[in-house]
Amino acid sequence: MIEFRNVSHGPLRDISFTLQKQERAILFGPSGTGKSTLLFLFNRLKDPEEGGIFYNGKPLADVPIIELRQKFGLLLQSPNLFPGTVLDNLKYGPSLTNSWRPGREKELLEYVQLSPEMKDRDVDHLSGGQQQRVSLARTLANEPEVLLLDEPTSALDDKTGEDIETVLKELIEQQGLTMVMVTHQMAQARRLGTNGLFMNEGTIEEHGKIPEMLEQPQSRALKEYLQG
Repeated sequence: MIEFRNVSHGPLRDISFTLQKQERAILFGPSGTGKSTLLFLFNRLKDPEEGGIFYNGKPLADVPIIELRQKFGLLLQSPNLFPGTVLDNLKYGPSLTNSWRPGREKELLEYVQLSPEMKDRDVDHLSGGQQQRVSLARTLANEPEVLLLDEPTSALDDKTGEDIETVLKELIEQQGLTMVMVTHQMAQARRLGTNGLFMNEGTIEEHGKIPEMLEQPQSRALKEYLQG
């Protein structure tokens, strides 16, 4: 579905891998190794300085940017909602392509376990957990094929983080989404991921199935990372 061929950008050097449809990939490794940079290459918040990225066999750069960012939905550590109401945020992406369906807010809010009655609430009056749920619902409004998650629960308290993780897991499984997630939490990686990419010094040091990588690391760097 997605292929990186010898991609370099900033701290990243000669990155090559393939991501299959409905794969749930975890990017992990020491701080400063380029995990978020790699994530941002998927939806062209950054572009390769060298190498190429391909989506369904075609260059990623050939996909119109609005279409690309609807297909590749991004959820960050902080919600980054637009000023206004919950409904204003949910409608934003689909309104760019005239694809918003009136009444869809009920379905989207139920997806993220929020009451449909919240649609007229000002986002500034929501709790952190509620804002992150609205941010997720806003991403889902674009009907993405891929969810890009940059430590989506790290800024939340433990209970709220667990709730968001549960919502994500159910949505990904129910809708058959592909996922790429940056996390430092190996327990979370086990719960949500199928495959892992361990990054070290700007390269992919190890790539494989999550349980095997965490239980039988092959590289010295991954062994040291897991030992903390």
